[in-house]
Amino acid sequence: MTQLEKACAISFKGEMKMELLEAIRQRHSVRSYLDKPIDTDVRNALCKYIDECNQEGNLHIQLIENEPQAFAKRLYHYGLFSNVKNYIALVGKEDATLNERCGYYGEKIVLKAQMLGLNTCWVGGTYKKIESVVNLKPDEKFLMIITIGYGENQGREHKYKKVKDLSIGYPELPDWFIKGVEAVAMAPSALNQHSYRFGFRDGKVYVKKGLGFALDTDIGIAKYHFEVASGKDSSIWE
Repeated sequence: MTQLEKACAISFKGEMKMELLEAIRQRHSVRSYLDKPIDTDVRNALCKYIDECNQEGNLHIQLIENEPQAFAKRLYHYGLFSNVKNYIALVGKEDATLNERCGYYGEKIVLKAQMLGLNTCWVGGTYKKIESVVNLKPDEKFLMIITIGYGENQGREHKYKKVKDLSIGYPELPDWFIKGVEAVAMAPSALNQHSYRFGFRDGKVYVKKGLGFALDTDIGIAKYHFEVASGKDSSIWE
């Protein structure tokens, strides 16, 4: 690779990081959607990205369209959903890492959707699994879904936890680590629990689990946010 090619690659990565950080800041859960199909070009770009995530993460995530039955009943645990007809089914071969991988790659898809002008909401249990519309192999598990479409609004910002409440050893931590945890504070989390803390030792980052619902999925989501904001990759994890 020439110096010019290296410079262009670095510039491109920097631009992508800024776009992802902006998507993290702008993205909020949306539960009410317009009766509008996903634009063809947007759909194609999203499906291409889902395929890339599936290949990288050894998953079988699928975009389900025009399927209103999953939210046919009025379910209030996460608030009232309205006009949900499209969603992303998080599917993969069941093993000890499935939940975290679905969180990590599901959030990658969520942020890509945000950059494509779509809105989303992570949903753990307040829907009916319509397995007939999901391509589910015998050794696979249909974990949860992410609603997707054009929102009636852009959602609303919640109060975020402070870095000191999500980290171990604050404030004696590297700047890049603090930036990572700031993005973790903006990560979606089941019941907004954020029941984990990030620590740093021997050059590696570790996660101390608390107690909570869908915790491994939450940690996968948080890890992706951390990587985006800190500029580190998966090799940083203990």
